[in-house]
Amino acid sequence: MTTANDTTFTPAALQHLIKTGQAPRLLDVRTPGEFQTSHIPGACNVPLDTLREHRMELGRHLDENVVLVCRSGARATQAEEALADAGLPNLRVLDGGMMAWEASGAPANRGPQRWELERQVRLIAGSVVLVSGVVGFFVPGVHLIGTAIGAGLTFAALSNTCAMGMMLSKLPYNRGPRTDIHTVITSLRDRS
Repeated sequence: MTTANDTTFTPAALQHLIKTGQAPRLLDVRTPGEFQTSHIPGACNVPLDTLREHRMELGRHLDENVVLVCRSGARATQAEEALADAGLPNLRVLDGGMMAWEASGAPANRGPQRWELERQVRLIAGSVVLVSGVVGFFVPGVHLIGTAIGAGLTFAALSNTCAMGMMLSKLPYNRGPRTDIHTVITSLRDRS
């Protein structure tokens, strides 16, 4: 049921478990705004930053039957590492994240639509590069702003982090409702 990588779980395998009543706990580590836009029914939203901060406390309310979900799998992998450090072995990551889940035609709860953070980053970075390139024809040195953005994007790809994305996620438009750790833990206890 899992893929060749034993720490990932395919959307088809997860759908099968849900349909047969053997659903694992689903922790969605995206921002509350992303979660509100679309999430797997039954998933619990624990943003990556919150999970990292409260991993020991969360670990006391989780068992080994946990699948971590994010947009594409990168943040879920980081969450897996954080929870493994807290003593939870054998965690799984949804292979391809919500993008793969939705592409497979699996059910999702939907809320108000927002632009994904990656799309927002492309818009901001592209606009800054375009404007600095055009203005650079008239003001010497302004083109270096575009060069700095390019360097930042290169670093983001190599380190699998994105400072611009993290900053954009803090905007009210992207935040959604605040995640309360006590509500999350109560939810996890109730589903035991």
